[in-house]
Amino acid sequence: MAGKVGDKTCNKACGETCAKASEKASSQQRPFLILLTLVGGLFAAGAFVIWWLPSVGLSAIHPRLPYWFGLAMLALVTVVISGLGLLALTLVSGRDLFIFPRLRGLVIKYLMPAVIAIGTVMRLDRDTLQRSFIHLNNQLVHSRNLRVPAAKAMILLPHCLQMADCAIKVTGDVEKCVRCGRCDIGDLAELARQRNVTLAVATGGTLARKLLMEIRPRLVVAVACERDLTSGIRDAYPLPVIGVFNSRPEGPCFNTRIDLEAVRQALDAYVVSE
Repeated sequence: MAGKVGDKTCNKACGETCAKASEKASSQQRPFLILLTLVGGLFAAGAFVIWWLPSVGLSAIHPRLPYWFGLAMLALVTVVISGLGLLALTLVSGRDLFIFPRLRGLVIKYLMPAVIAIGTVMRLDRDTLQRSFIHLNNQLVHSRNLRVPAAKAMILLPHCLQMADCAIKVTGDVEKCVRCGRCDIGDLAELARQRNVTLAVATGGTLARKLLMEIRPRLVVAVACERDLTSGIRDAYPLPVIGVFNSRPEGPCFNTRIDLEAVRQALDAYVVSE
């Protein structure tokens, strides 16, 4: 009887935790869903105006030219609206609904930055939009049900996780870290050692791309701020990247911190121990 009561209590606690996590994810996705709908409507309206305005003059060149131009605009609008629609449905359903990888790539590399740029022009908070984009990207990766060998997984860290006054620079060789405990590098290095995954520290996007080309992982767990994660995910596509946000108690790019448990959960979800 005690076991049954304990099970019920555990199930209730787990249910409440899942409900809170789901509610948090929904609140993070909501601004982006609203913006996607708005951008889709604006794009369709803009495409109609672009087609309609020159149609009067195009007919003077050839009677069928407005028709052909209209078909071209319709095809473009269909691709864009389809991409935005699939993106919104993916957010809502939690499943990757992109049938064509090229369409997913078009959305990640081009449409998403355009949506963020439009949102910024509309004076929406850029960090909030970028955070929504990273949550969406993580959801897309999760929906692919990836299981990657530890030797093919990589944790990529920004150099700002290290204390600014540390005399030992770990960029290029994390093993130089003496594990003093002042920053999170030591704990992350120990986690990487336990899981047998590659750990690297990059000073910027150029070095990060160089490391990816040299190591050629099949999955990256990247720690950074919203801006760097957004650009890194775009640059690395189609390589799957799980984005983990750092915290910045002393300001951007200076003595930042990381939730070690978030990195551990990402490894648990996608990396197979060898």
